[in-house]
Amino acid sequence: MTTTYRQLHGRGGAFWGLLAGLAAIATAGLAAALYMEHQGHWVTGMDNQIVWGLPHVFAIFLIIAASGALNTASVGTVFGVSAYKPLGRLSGLLAIALLAGGLAVLVLDLGRPDRLIVAMTNYNFRSIFAWNIFLYSGFMGLTAVYLWTLMERRANRWSKPAGIAALIWRLTLTTGTGLIFGFLVAREAYDAALLAPLFIAMSLAFGLAVFIPVTMICCAPLGDGPVRRLGRLLGVFVAAVLYFTVVQHLVKYNAVASAGVERFILFEGGAISALFWIGQVGLGEILPLALLFGSASRGRVLTAAGLVILGGFAQLYVIIIGGQAYPLDLFPGMEITSSFFDGEISVYRPSLAEFGLGLGGCAVAAMIALIGLRILPFLPDTLTELETSP
Repeated sequence: MTTTYRQLHGRGGAFWGLLAGLAAIATAGLAAALYMEHQGHWVTGMDNQIVWGLPHVFAIFLIIAASGALNTASVGTVFGVSAYKPLGRLSGLLAIALLAGGLAVLVLDLGRPDRLIVAMTNYNFRSIFAWNIFLYSGFMGLTAVYLWTLMERRANRWSKPAGIAALIWRLTLTTGTGLIFGFLVAREAYDAALLAPLFIAMSLAFGLAVFIPVTMICCAPLGDGPVRRLGRLLGVFVAAVLYFTVVQHLVKYNAVASAGVERFILFEGGAISALFWIGQVGLGEILPLALLFGSASRGRVLTAAGLVILGGFAQLYVIIIGGQAYPLDLFPGMEITSSFFDGEISVYRPSLAEFGLGLGGCAVAAMIALIGLRILPFLPDTLTELETSP
């Protein structure tokens, strides 16, 4: 079956109004970044213990969601499930948009964005940060090539090899992002190889959770069949995230070296513990599973996708902020006494500027996706095969 594609339709006023609103949020995010750079990071909630704040939560969410957003294209092209092929173009566009938004936040949160040129010209290949320079730019380029093979009829025969390359690259990228934390042996909450598969599962869940509402809005009217299929797939990914989360905390809780930080995150961390149990596990995993594996109506699937997104932010907040809040064990087995708050739990209160920068990155991603949908044919006219296939 030949699929025809179209651009995003709609009234000009609504489109330009939405674009102007997103541009205003992105501009506010840029202003927040300039304010923090000019004043210094003392105007944020970060200190010399918690050096990655709320903007990193937004940035890493967008980056790993970009990897997962490309999964729909991979299912159709690489794994040969033809029912998903019409959504491949939209999947690739969202992957590029989300990655661009995440990298925008990451660069502007460095404190000295001009120092990025140092990271691009001086490499320490024993550092996962150096490898990520290649992983992020390579993913952007490979996804662009993959999109070209999907959109250019003469290049369609190369779509599967390009899709395989993009699949391997995005799994490597997400693994590298997880190992940014997994290789940090100084932080007991991180230091675990299990973070690599956990981040892969998170990317699949978060990316599809973003993809579902975009598809339901842009491909309207979308029938119940595709919505249920995407909802069931989201349920599988959320279950995988829950599984790896349980295994990670069980392993670290039963290890002597990390039992203290696990007690802090699970029971003694105050807001961190509440965010873990209520935000991440309850609202972000258990409730979406109940919604998706029940009678998965359109409203339940859309609600579950929104909850997975909120739960994803909660999970990354617990991982990033909670892992830094627990004190460093500089000399294991020894007692340290000094005037530098050694052994004390750090308190982090994100500032409005940090929140504005994170929202600005989300707005940049939405602007790229919106402009792309408006000027190029990314949207399928029909999803008949996805409606009717078993």
